[in-house]
Amino acid sequence: MRLILSQCLANLSVRFLMNRNSYNKIAHLWNVARNGFFGREREYLDAILSVAPIGSTILDLGCGTGRPMAEYIVSRGRCVLGVDQSEEMLRLARQKLPHEQWVLSSIESYEPVEGYHGALLWDSLFHIRRTEHELIVSKVVRGLPSGGRLMLTVGGSAHPEFTDFMYGEEFYYDSNTPQETETFLQRLSCRMVIGEYMNLPDGGRDKGRYAIVAEKI
Repeated sequence: MRLILSQCLANLSVRFLMNRNSYNKIAHLWNVARNGFFGREREYLDAILSVAPIGSTILDLGCGTGRPMAEYIVSRGRCVLGVDQSEEMLRLARQKLPHEQWVLSSIESYEPVEGYHGALLWDSLFHIRRTEHELIVSKVVRGLPSGGRLMLTVGGSAHPEFTDFMYGEEFYYDSNTPQETETFLQRLSCRMVIGEYMNLPDGGRDKGRYAIVAEKI
């Protein structure tokens, strides 16, 4: 059974449908719950915005309903280009921030174009197979100007891919370790600005969560 599960999760369409359908089902619950920052999230986002000119665009891959990240970005005088695979999440985002750009797409298939001055992959990259992470991040970094910053989260420990439940719905997770992620960011000509645990792995269900802010050299 474990082998069969692993083979199924390796299929892109299975993983895509699992996460998209689950986020569609919990969109309203997520929108209510995600009404504020957790830990030092505001400080990480301020580190991105500090080098992004007023009026510039911030790319948010896996933007969800736009809370709280996109709302804060707009309140600080920047524009948002949000990308998400969940139709219901984007519908809620458009309701709140109708003047921003919202694109329905998976992160894997989205092709960023130049013109943004900062980027987020916040609590989204770990829904994608780890073997695809460096390619995705490389495309995002390529579109950043020199000095532009990227903010992302990864899992906080080494572990195999797995599924878990949130609000009764099943989601797929996979991640490189923090050290592996920082190594490939260096390969992509980025320097670390912030790298720290938001919560430590507990050896059980909580695999940990690690925050990174990196700057393109």
